[in-house]
Amino acid sequence: MEHFIFALQVQFRGLLQMILVLGIGGSFPYGFHISPNFILFFQHIRKFINETWIDRHGSPLHPETVMLLWSFIVSVYGIGGFLGSLCCALFVTCQMFTNLIMLVAALFMALSKTAKSFEMILVGRFLYGIGSGFSLNIHPQYVGEISPKKLRGFTNSTVAVFLTLGKLTGQVVGLREILGSEALWPWLLASSGLSALIQLVTLPFFPDSPSYLLIQKGNEEACRKAIRKLWGEGDHQAEIDDIMKEKGAMASTKTLRVLEVIKERSLRWQLYILMTVMTTLQLCGINAVDTLIDRFGRKVLLWVGYTLMCSVLALLTMTLSLQVKRQQPSAGATISVMVEIFSQSYRPSAFLIVGCINWMGLFVLGMIFPVIVDNLGPYCFLIFLGILALSAIFIYLYLPETKGKSIMEIKAEFNKLNFGKKETSVTENNFPKQQLSCTNIV
Repeated sequence: MEHFIFALQVQFRGLLQMILVLGIGGSFPYGFHISPNFILFFQHIRKFINETWIDRHGSPLHPETVMLLWSFIVSVYGIGGFLGSLCCALFVTCQMFTNLIMLVAALFMALSKTAKSFEMILVGRFLYGIGSGFSLNIHPQYVGEISPKKLRGFTNSTVAVFLTLGKLTGQVVGLREILGSEALWPWLLASSGLSALIQLVTLPFFPDSPSYLLIQKGNEEACRKAIRKLWGEGDHQAEIDDIMKEKGAMASTKTLRVLEVIKERSLRWQLYILMTVMTTLQLCGINAVDTLIDRFGRKVLLWVGYTLMCSVLALLTMTLSLQVKRQQPSAGATISVMVEIFSQSYRPSAFLIVGCINWMGLFVLGMIFPVIVDNLGPYCFLIFLGILALSAIFIYLYLPETKGKSIMEIKAEFNKLNFGKKETSVTENNFPKQQLSCTNIV
C-alpha cells in the first residue's frame, strides 16, 4: 500500500498518465470482448445472419448452418488473437499499428448492419482478435519496462486492473437498456474502437521505455530524458546502472530466434515457470487483482493463491448447487513474474509464447469444458483442483522471489536451476554466449 501511495505523488505523474494510456488501449479491449454480456449479445447476430440470407436468396438458412456461422463468428476472435500473438514478434514496439487494426475492425462492425453483411462482422471480429493479440503481448512488456524497480509490482498489476475494467465496461454497455438492444448492437460492436482511438491520439506524447532506448537504441541521453519525464526529477542513477549492466551483458551476443530461445538452456526454468503460471491462470480466470503484490512478493502470492484456489474448488465440488464464486490467484503477480524473469531482449519471444499459450488455452478450454461437464457433472472441477495443487507445489519449490531484485540478480537465481551447483556464482558477465537482441518468429 505504501508503494501505491508513493506512486500517486506528483513525482510519478508522468508514469501514471502513461499507465492509463497503455491500459485503455492494452488489456482493456480484451476484457471488454470477453465480458459475459458482450458474448451473450451475439444472440442478435444469429437473427441478423438469417435475415441477411433471406434478403439475398429468398429463403432462410438451415438452423444448424446459422449456428455454425454464429459459432465461427464468436470463435474467430481467438484465432485472430493467436495470429496476433505470433505476428507481434515482428511489430513488438508498434502499439500504434495495433490501434489502426482496431479502428478498421470498428468500422467494419459499425457498417455491417447498414451493408446487410454478416461477413463484415466476421472480418471485424477477426481483426479485433488480431489487435487484442498484439495488445496483450505489448502492454505487459511496455508497462513493466517504464517503471522503477520499487514500483514494478504495482505497475505490472495494472494490466489485470484494466482487463477487469474492460470486463465491467462490457457488462454495462452490453445491457439491453444501453447498447445491447437489437437496434443498437452495431454500435456496441464498434464501441471498442473508441479505446483504440484514445490511445492512438495520446500515445505519441509519451516516450519509449528507458530500457528499450538504452539497450536496443543505444541512446543514453534519450533514456535519461524518458526517465525524467516518467519518474520526475531525482536520483535515478541506480536504475540506470542496472540497465547498463544488462546492456553490458548483451554487448557481444548473437541474435536468437524464438525456437532458439525455447532450446536455450539458460532459459529452461524461466520457460517452465512461464508455462506453469499461464496454464494455471487459464484454469482460474482473471476477475480481480491483489494490491498486496509488493507487500508479500510474487512467489508467495502465486503458490498461496493456487493453494487457496484448490480449497475453493474442493468446496465448489461439494456445494455445486450453491452459487459459489471462485477465488482467483493474483493475476497481477502472474504478470509481474512474466516481466521480471526475462531480460529486456528476451521479452518479445517470451511474450510471444505467453500469447500463444493464452489464446490456445482459451480455445481449448472452451471446446473441452462442456464435454467434461457432460461426463463428470458436479465433479468436473476436480481436474482443475489437481492441476492447481501441482502448480502451487511447483511454484513453491522452484520460483525464486523476484520482488525488489534486478534482472541480473534474478538471472543469477535461475542459473542455479538451469546449470546446477556448478553455476551458483554468476555475475552479469556469465550470460550465455547466445542472446536475443531482436525477435523473429522462426
